[in-house]
Amino acid sequence: MSKQHLAELAFGRDVTVQWDKRDRYQRILGKVLVDRVDANLEQIRAGLAWHYKHYARDQQPTDRILYAEAEEAASHSGVGLWRDPALIPPWDFRRK
Repeated sequence: MSKQHLAELAFGRDVTVQWDKRDRYQRILGKVLVDRVDANLEQIRAGLAWHYKHYARDQQPTDRILYAEAEEAASHSGVGLWRDPALIPPWDFRRK
């Protein structure tokens, strides 16, 4: 579902990644823009991605607020991954 939503948003369009940091595994920490639309935020709004707060302080303050509010709204609406009553955040799942 998440992959399909992202493909509908981004396939065949201009994509830009804004970033200035990598994590300890050398993965880029950034914001994906599709025709200037924040794809990360759209995934969170649709309930198809988490706002990984571990890196929240590295985000722009506006993005941090928008992402947190979008996750809260998706959670309260019960959309996407928030439909699962036994939801386990991916970072907790990986630790097990």
